Amino acid sequence: MVRDGYIYGLSLLLVAGLLAWATGHWAWGIAPVLLAAFFLWFFRDPERAIPPGAGLIVSPGDGLVTETIAISTPDGPKQRISIFLNVFNVHVNRSPIAGVLRRVQYRKGQYLNAMNPASADCNEQNVVTVTGDGFEVTFKQIAGLLARRIVFSLREGDTVARGQRVGLIKFGSRVDVIVPAEAALRVKVGDKVQGGASVLAEMPATELAMAMPAASKSMSAGAQPDASGGEGA
Repeated sequence: MVRDGYIYGLSLLLVAGLLAWATGHWAWGIAPVLLAAFFLWFFRDPERAIPPGAGLIVSPGDGLVTETIAISTPDGPKQRISIFLNVFNVHVNRSPIAGVLRRVQYRKGQYLNAMNPASADCNEQNVVTVTGDGFEVTFKQIAGLLARRIVFSLREGDTVARGQRVGLIKFGSRVDVIVPAEAALRVKVGDKVQGGASVLAEMPATELAMAMPAASKSMSAGAQPDASGGEGA
């Protein structure tokens, strides 16, 4: 369970006890106890079986696939997969691929309904780009009508594993995943997905074979020894 669940749950149980004691009627504690149970359930964090295999892109969150669309970006054509998380979904977010966090950018914004396509650009969001295995994936934690806090626990330069927990969005929200144009989608609109466990897309083997030597060369070039015998930055 996420730590927030214990904070909300135990606080409300304390309120329930104080109300029952102060009023002399246990019925006054029913509402806080029910809310405590809801928060303890809402902030659940189940273990997930992360699928192995090269080139797989997994879902960063639980929810319903509401859109798969080709888009244009400054880096060229991409594909976007949008996932809506309602209040009953697990809200812990996970990294879609293994790699290095190349960019983490928080943006203030509005709180439109997460089902509204405009929320992808207008709402408060945290945009994270992960580079690994010769390709990169960007995912957005997008606040919704009820979601008022985005949590992200890592920083630029950190290394992540596929399916690793990276944060959460409190209450109803949305995650967008931007994958390479050549990735083969494994989901469609209407599919329900689980964070870390469901494969959203897969990179073609030919693309991986072409990308890996370039990625290895780049990593080697960045680790040349300096004059003192150590490694360069």
